[in-house]
Amino acid sequence: MSAESLADAVKRIAGEVEQAIDALLPIPEGPESRLFEAMRYATLGGGKRMRGFLVIQTAGLFGVDRNCAARVAASVEMLHAYSLVHDDLPAMDDDDLRRGKPSAHKQFDEATAILAGDALQTRAFEVLAEPATHSNPEARAELVVALAHAAGARGMCGGQMIDMLAEGQQLTADEVGRLQAMKTGRLIQYSVEAGAILGRAPLHQRHLLAAYGRDVGAAFQIADDLLDVEGSAAELGKTAGKDAEQGKATMVAVLGVERARAQAEHLATQAAAHLDSFGEGADHLRRLAAFMVTRRN
Repeated sequence: MSAESLADAVKRIAGEVEQAIDALLPIPEGPESRLFEAMRYATLGGGKRMRGFLVIQTAGLFGVDRNCAARVAASVEMLHAYSLVHDDLPAMDDDDLRRGKPSAHKQFDEATAILAGDALQTRAFEVLAEPATHSNPEARAELVVALAHAAGARGMCGGQMIDMLAEGQQLTADEVGRLQAMKTGRLIQYSVEAGAILGRAPLHQRHLLAAYGRDVGAAFQIADDLLDVEGSAAELGKTAGKDAEQGKATMVAVLGVERARAQAEHLATQAAAHLDSFGEGADHLRRLAAFMVTRRN
């Protein structure tokens, strides 16, 4: 399997996820349509869809219906988009650029951006709870609880709180690792686990996939830290160099560029090793782990 075939798979699945989001966020008639326009603006037409890719690839290991997997992939991308909309607000990271276009609060206004984020978050959970996502209500409930854990005060939101409190502080590598696991890693890990939940996978396989998701998530965030130092706004689709400017706690700040890169490579190798028992069906997931540390956006 070549690196190009991974790129083809990522592109194809991104298209599937885009179609699912489009279908799940129709614009109604009435004055609330502006809110839906902002939700669609924040979610459609950009991004790597890496979380959605992980859902669909993992679900594929267990023969999950593609439409069901695409709904869950769309749901996690909506949740992720909400977090970006709020992250870009002046009260948070105050960024005017996202995915190569104006942030939602610049394209619309701050109040609309806040509401769009709120509505994307609730729609994500609504999609998971709908019968079309899985015929088994227990599976739907597991998906809802798992996403809540990943996104809430002990996951993404808690990580964002720590991130803000850590600005200008000297954190240890372990402290930065915990921050990043909560803020970014938990949602990536959920994306991997969601496919296993959909497939009603046995517990030992869920544990292996959770370990893969944990390590891939950590590698992804370190790579993101490196790109903020080494990349350009044109490559990233967002403002570069803001971590150092804002005194953010990152692995690059703690370890330096070369040691941080070595740590990301180690995590990617470790992530792929968790998939040894899954055979050729997991090849794209293995390739993705390696790609995490070489990507340019």
